[in-house]
Amino acid sequence: MAATTQAASLQRVVVMRHGDRLDHAEPLWPANKPRPWDPPLTDAGLLRAWTVAKRIRAAAAADSFQIHRVLVSPFLRCLQTAAQAVAALCAVPDDKALLALDNSANVLLDPSRIKVSIEYGLSEMMNAQAMGLLVSQVAPSIDKWFPDLSELEAALPAGTIDRSAEPLYPEVPKWGESVLEARSRYASVIKALADKYPDENLLLVTHGEGVGASVSFFESGVEIYEVEYCAYSVLGRQQQEVGVEGGEEEGFKKLSVLSTSGPTGIHYYYTTPAVASEVPDPNIRNSQL
Repeated sequence: MAATTQAASLQRVVVMRHGDRLDHAEPLWPANKPRPWDPPLTDAGLLRAWTVAKRIRAAAAADSFQIHRVLVSPFLRCLQTAAQAVAALCAVPDDKALLALDNSANVLLDPSRIKVSIEYGLSEMMNAQAMGLLVSQVAPSIDKWFPDLSELEAALPAGTIDRSAEPLYPEVPKWGESVLEARSRYASVIKALADKYPDENLLLVTHGEGVGASVSFFESGVEIYEVEYCAYSVLGRQQQEVGVEGGEEEGFKKLSVLSTSGPTGIHYYYTTPAVASEVPDPNIRNSQL
């Protein structure tokens, strides 16, 4: 009889929306901008990103794990959000001292704590619904949506970039995808990144539809109705390594949604009563990161 050995551990994937974008606060901002689809964060957005990132770090510590890797959409609002998140996750001060800090300026960082890379598959929905009329008029003629990778990486804390990481998408998705296609892309990228880094806990910084898809694609019978700025979901799965005499196989359970509607800024309800009453897997803690 074949001898088998099993070992299980829990992988976490946190999927976070960017902070408050400037063009929503100042509707005239896109006028005469070279990249009207790529607004920065407002000051309030930077503060929100820093505050939520500190909360994520503290809650992760309380749940006895840490984030190992951050993957981020190339859009500036996501890069700036990720920069605040990475600063919080890499900060040398302990969690209690960190919570007392109002911003990330002059915070001492240990960049060895986190690996960071840009993932084009986490980009905004490439359609008029997400980008607006102005961008949709010029989109077909755009050859280059973003600066070179080195310029994008400059927005992130020094020493944290993992230059060996290969993105799933080598460039921005093609213009004209439908909302459903974009949601499917987000779900596929989330799963693929979890599979690519199975021994690491991930923070994915993306857009509102991406956070929504992280719940609706991994939790049956869910209707998303609001995703706040810097809202995030928490996914998890038990990893099982199965060793078989004469060879080895590795299998991973499906990602499950560990967070619930409300506390982390994403709001949804169940359209199927039976789903709402399901008993969660007792082996997976229902983290409120």
